[in-house]
Amino acid sequence: MTATPGPVDPLGPPPGTADPPTPAVVSLHVWGVADRHVPSAVVRMARHRRPARGLPGVTFAKLLGTGSARTFTPRDADARHWGMLLCWSDSGGPTRFADSPIAASWDRIADESATWLLRPITSTGRWAGRQPFGDPIPQRWDGPVAAITRGRIKPSHWRAFWAAVPPVALDVRDGGGLTFALGIGEAPIGLQGTFSTWTGNAALRAFAYQRGPHQAVIAQTRQRDWYAEELFARFALLAAAGSHDGHPVTTTPPPRG
Repeated sequence: MTATPGPVDPLGPPPGTADPPTPAVVSLHVWGVADRHVPSAVVRMARHRRPARGLPGVTFAKLLGTGSARTFTPRDADARHWGMLLCWSDSGGPTRFADSPIAASWDRIADESATWLLRPITSTGRWAGRQPFGDPIPQRWDGPVAAITRGRIKPSHWRAFWAAVPPVALDVRDGGGLTFALGIGEAPIGLQGTFSTWTGNAALRAFAYQRGPHQAVIAQTRQRDWYAEELFARFALLAAAGSHDGHPVTTTPPPRG
């Protein structure tokens, strides 16, 4: 994604709200629930938005639906997995969250959960009118990395965008170095994003700058002006724990064979 400024998202803060500083750590939490608990998960998504933003040390919070990231249409949506992204002003934030009433509420209905701890390396663009990951000071990182992309698609361009995405979705799964990929979004359509983890910077750069389908979509993005707002951020992947869809998440690549 190529970052371009856009209008303030209606789900975001009031105009004039200052951008948060670069967070000490970012945590992404994803819970898996059985079919019978899906209504309870939907209720939590509505009730926890304001409490999550009010947690001590939180500088930015988003409650997220998830999906396969194959077509970025409503048929991608996964009603059994729900997420929360939290930016923290101090490294102790994720531990406090684990002991919070919000986490306890999700744990009561979840049959699995996964958590990723991230430190911002680079971030370009805006999310809901803000720069949630600040302006990180470049630092060398030789370990596994994660990426978050997020775009608010102009309604007039939904059809063209959906037609272009499937080759990229297939390409990312065929590419080397990918260890995990998840679609994330604040709404079924129009607000799309991805979270992915990679063995290292070289693998992520190879996908972003050398893979044909991805380059083609970047070119169309510039030509067609698809996005009202977009963001790309890269992170040091500090830790990963738990499971998603029955598979353990990890900071190391899965075994071959």
